[in-house]
Amino acid sequence: MSDVAEEDLLREWRDLSARHAAVFGRLECRLQERHGLGVTEFEALERLVNCVVGKCRAADLTEVVHLSQSATSRLVARLEREGLVERALCESDRRGIFVVVTDEGRRRYEEAKPTHRATLEETLTVKA
Repeated sequence: MSDVAEEDLLREWRDLSARHAAVFGRLECRLQERHGLGVTEFEALERLVNCVVGKCRAADLTEVVHLSQSATSRLVARLEREGLVERALCESDRRGIFVVVTDEGRRRYEEAKPTHRATLEETLTVKA
């Protein structure tokens, strides 16, 4: 890789990283202030609300929230303490655990969704 190509690659990475940090930070601030939810809590609730069966395997949430398995487990525990989700054993595989959104979790998600979308529109829309 040439020095110029490497510089371009690093510049692209830094720009992407800075943009992600700016959007994530704005989302985190707005969701916390207005709804008492962090970005990862919101993303987990969104996944659960939009699952066809209203639940998903705990392990599948790790892909959505981009956390380690242990961090996702702590996230689910926090959501469970707040009454936003419940854990349920998989009937066909007793080792599997499902996470199910509660009515309160669905309500909090629906309240926070407009804030999430407006913040994304504000921070991601390229202004001419």
